[in-house]
Amino acid sequence: MQLRSSRRLRAAIGAAVVLTLALTGCSGDETLTYTPPAQAEGELPGDTVAQLQAAVDQALEVSGTPGAVVGVWVPWSGTWVSATGTQGAAGDQKVTTDMSFRAATVTRQMTCDVLYGMADEKLIPLDGAVPDYVPGVADMEDVTLLDLCNGTAGIGSSKATVQPYLMNTPGRVWAPLQLASFGLGEKRSEVGVYRDSDAGYLMLGMALERASGKTASELIAEYVTQPLGLEATELPGDEAADPAPSPAMAGNYLPKLEGGYNCTAPVEATTMSASAGFTDSGVTTTIEELGRYVQAEARQALRPEGAKPARYAEPLPISDKSASWYQTTGGAYLVGSMIGQQGSILGYSTAAFSDPATGFTVAVSMNNSSSGSTATYLAWQLAAIASKAPAAEGQTVPEFGLPFTAEQYQAKIAETKTCVAPPAE
Repeated sequence: MQLRSSRRLRAAIGAAVVLTLALTGCSGDETLTYTPPAQAEGELPGDTVAQLQAAVDQALEVSGTPGAVVGVWVPWSGTWVSATGTQGAAGDQKVTTDMSFRAATVTRQMTCDVLYGMADEKLIPLDGAVPDYVPGVADMEDVTLLDLCNGTAGIGSSKATVQPYLMNTPGRVWAPLQLASFGLGEKRSEVGVYRDSDAGYLMLGMALERASGKTASELIAEYVTQPLGLEATELPGDEAADPAPSPAMAGNYLPKLEGGYNCTAPVEATTMSASAGFTDSGVTTTIEELGRYVQAEARQALRPEGAKPARYAEPLPISDKSASWYQTTGGAYLVGSMIGQQGSILGYSTAAFSDPATGFTVAVSMNNSSSGSTATYLAWQLAAIASKAPAAEGQTVPEFGLPFTAEQYQAKIAETKTCVAPPAE
């Protein structure tokens, strides 16, 4: 696909290369230069790696997850990209770090990237009323496109209703409005207050398609993956398929039993129509590219410096019970100083976060969508462990810290144990 000149890739992104994007907007031609943080070469120290591996092993055992791929990038110390476990129901083949998987709700950040990119180019207004872009929702005249991105539209989630359909017919092709209708049918909450809603991101995707005359796949390529040089990341078409490129990490879910799940009998859920996730959770990627994306996204590499409104400047609480350091806005979660996403789609649970000041980044994908919050807790545990990594030769440890400890999330993961023994035959 031909990129408009405002989004051409000028140089490949890498650990120490410069990305230059020529942007056009109301202020005339501008040049945005993004320099990823310098990354210390080599693997993290052995003691740190041992702690990270132990955390992954515990999370897989507790959640009944067959396998996982993880990445940890500590600019002042080193990297650790690893695969643990197997494909699960698909067989005993080992998971490898080059395998692709479904990025789940990381897609929400990319959908908001498109919204902000189009708004920066004056192609769509952030405060545009939803009914002007999405048919059949005339009662949402007080809801804006930015509300859909921020999760403040007051609409519910379709996931609980749709999940059984996905398990039975994963190849089914869904129309986005049909998929969103289940969430739209729930009782509305106050506009301006955060509510986790896949329906909102599905509707935002529809709005962006209508405003641009392009498909959501084309828009994510134009505004996200091509500018960042992400060759293995895409929003696939509707045809049922495995995550691409090959090889794919097999997806799984666990059969429900009274009191938990049967962790001894995972059900494969690898081949699916991406329409089931669309602009909420349909993107596929690899662990290296997930880490690269979330690091660039946290640093807002796809927007001109100082662009207004600042996407993450006014976060909202997740709920009145959430910790003060855990907030949300702009299609992302803010965890202390880190910015990212976490969530699941049938077969996979994914979490990825990065600190914009240092480039410190963690990414996790588990091939089990029945693992609840385990992928999120694991990402935070890995972050807490890696944040203590010593400086490599010639490097300096920056002023960087997290508002939680590795021990806290080790305990949280242990508490989420849901495997129960199947009844005797």
